[in-house]
Amino acid sequence: MTGGRRRVLRVEQGGASRWVVDDLTAEEPLEIQLDGASLSVTMRTPGDDFDLAVGFLITEGIVRSAGEIATLRMCPRAGAGSGPLNIVQVSLRHPPGAAAAPRSFFMTSSCGICGKASIDQVRTRTVYPVGADPLVVSPALLASLPSRLRDAQRQFSRTGGLHAAGLFDRDGNAVCVREDVGRHNAFDKVIGWAATAGRLPLTSHLIVASGRASFELTQKALMAGIPLLAAVSAPSDLAVDLAEEAGMTLVGFLRGEGMNVYAGHRRVHP
Repeated sequence: MTGGRRRVLRVEQGGASRWVVDDLTAEEPLEIQLDGASLSVTMRTPGDDFDLAVGFLITEGIVRSAGEIATLRMCPRAGAGSGPLNIVQVSLRHPPGAAAAPRSFFMTSSCGICGKASIDQVRTRTVYPVGADPLVVSPALLASLPSRLRDAQRQFSRTGGLHAAGLFDRDGNAVCVREDVGRHNAFDKVIGWAATAGRLPLTSHLIVASGRASFELTQKALMAGIPLLAAVSAPSDLAVDLAEEAGMTLVGFLRGEGMNVYAGHRRVHP
């Protein structure tokens, strides 16, 4: 979804300028309510909102499968500011008691959740250990994925303002690609789609991030049982630590024919 068209002054190399019309990416707030209580507010690109909500619940360990969710309902209302505040209302089949109720979250489109739980907490929450996953891929296959991801980014080609997450099988076939202004949202949309389709855990699959590999994206991949995360930019040190602890493969700087394998080296083999 694009956010509309704007007339802009384009300055060319050498100083020449002209007026052009530019497509802009849409960015709107989404509130996730769980059993009547506000759980999360995120700035996202509208579209695939139910997948985003389901993926968020999965990757935060609030539910283990989409089967634990009784209903999902979109509830638009007039919000403060310039536009509508969209709300996804989620009801669980077996709501947690007050003592076990999840905490609230606020996310921007850029950074996801700051101040995340420790690696030990993440490790104890995931129900899909990936250390024994038999996936092995070649460097050539990995090198081909960024271009395949870019080819599937329909909105990026128009606006240039979106991150993407691409889920691929062991042969490099694109299974699901989602775009969003927030890279963490793009991951949640992919994982929510997989959960709703009953495909978790994502054994012997790999996920490609169009930007950097943060701790949060590594956690999300782990919570979905994905054994390999590849990113076109750099990972953080905490992302590498988590991947090593979990037995995941983490690849960064996946550009052209080169890449850095930061963890799980045994899965990358000619």
